[in-house]
Amino acid sequence: MNVSIITIGDEILIGQTVDTNSAWMGQQLNLIGAHVTEALSIGDEKEDIIESLRRALNQSDVVLMTGGLGPTKDDITKKALCEFFDTDMVFHQPTYDRILRLFEKWGRSSTEAHRLQCYMPSNAILLPNKMGTAPGMWFEYEGKALVSMPGVPYEMKYLMEHETIPRLNKKFPGQPIVHRTIQTVGEGESRIAARIEDIESSLPQNIKLAFLPNLGSVRLRLTGKGSDKAVLEEEVESQMMAISDRIEDLIYGYGNTKLEEAIGQMIKDRKLTLATAESCTGGFLAHKITSIPGSSEYFKGSVIAYANEVKINQLKVKSSTLDQHGAVSEATVREMVGGTIDLLQTDLAVAVSGIAGPGGGTPEKPVGTVWLAAGNKNKIKTRLIHAGKNRIKNIEYSSVHALNLIREFLLEEDE
Repeated sequence: MNVSIITIGDEILIGQTVDTNSAWMGQQLNLIGAHVTEALSIGDEKEDIIESLRRALNQSDVVLMTGGLGPTKDDITKKALCEFFDTDMVFHQPTYDRILRLFEKWGRSSTEAHRLQCYMPSNAILLPNKMGTAPGMWFEYEGKALVSMPGVPYEMKYLMEHETIPRLNKKFPGQPIVHRTIQTVGEGESRIAARIEDIESSLPQNIKLAFLPNLGSVRLRLTGKGSDKAVLEEEVESQMMAISDRIEDLIYGYGNTKLEEAIGQMIKDRKLTLATAESCTGGFLAHKITSIPGSSEYFKGSVIAYANEVKINQLKVKSSTLDQHGAVSEATVREMVGGTIDLLQTDLAVAVSGIAGPGGGTPEKPVGTVWLAAGNKNKIKTRLIHAGKNRIKNIEYSSVHALNLIREFLLEEDE
C-alpha cells in the first residue's frame, strides 16, 4: 500500500505552524506496513488542492489529507473535493444535531458558520470525530482511497486510530511488519555502528537496522518484514538481543522509553531520592525529571544556582573555589552536589554548570563548555562535555548528559 500525505494550510507554509501531523501519520502507517511515497504541504488554494489530489492519486493507493475542514471561510477543502469528484454538497443533519448538543453542553451558542460546516460532499462516507465538530471523510476512487481529516492534531490522531487505520487494514491487507527499538545514551551513532558492525552486516535481508540520533542519544530501530508474523517477531527479537548484549552499557530502555523515565525508575527501584543543582540549564533538567508521572516519589526539588551568590549562600560553594577555578569547573560542581544533598536532604544530587552561550565564552572555556557531577555523600562522579554554540541545544544536551551521569553512577554503585 503506497500512501501520499497532504497537509493543507497557509499557516504551515509561512512557518506559523509546524507540520507534526505528517510525521505522526508516517510513523503509524509504517507500523501497518504501508509505504509513504511523499508528504506534501500546500496552501489554502482550491486549485492547488485539486492538482495535488490528482497527482497523488495517480501514484498512490491512498491519499491522506489534513486541514481545511473548519467553519471559517478559508477552510475550502470540501469545496475542492466536490469539484474534484464533480459532485454537490448536501446537508448532514446528524452532524448538525451533534454540534448543537456540544454547544449546549458547553453553554455556548452555535453560529451560522457551524451550520454551513455541516454541508458535505454527497459521495463522502463520514467518519465520526468524537474529539471535534468536523467529521472525517472517506472517499472511494477507482479502487483507491482518499481520506480527509481535520488538521487539529488530537482530532486527526483520533480519526486515524479509530477510523482510518482500521479501514485501511481491511481494504489493503499488507505484509506483516515488526519493529523493535533500542534506546541508547552516551555514544554517537558512528561509535555504536563500529561496535556492532559484524551484527549489522550479517542481518537477514528482510531485517533492516536504522540509526536515529538525537542530542546525546541514539535510537536503534530494527524493522522486519515477512509473511509469518510470529516467526518474524522471533527473528527480530533474536537480532535485538544480539545487539543489546554488545552495547549493554549504553542501553537505558526499549520501545518509547524516555531517558528521564528510565532514570526515575532506577532511583525508585533503589528507594533513593534525588535533587538537582542547575546553573546553565536553568531548571530544564528538573523539568525533564518532573515530566514523568510519579516523580514526586523520588525527586525532592532543585536549586537554580544561576548566580555565584546563590552557589555560595544556598549550596555552600566556597568563594575560594569560585575564585580559583571559576563557576564552570569540576571543583565547583562537586561542591554543588554536596551542598544540594545537605540542603534538600536527599540521597543523590546532580549538578550542572556551564556556558550555554551565545556569549560568555573565553579561549580557555569556550561556549558549550559544561561540567557535570552526580553522586551521594560518599562518592561523586564528574564529567566535562563540550557542546556547540546554540544555547537551547546546549541546555538540552547538558540535561541528557546529566541524566546519563546519574545512570552511570547508579550502575557503578550496584557493582
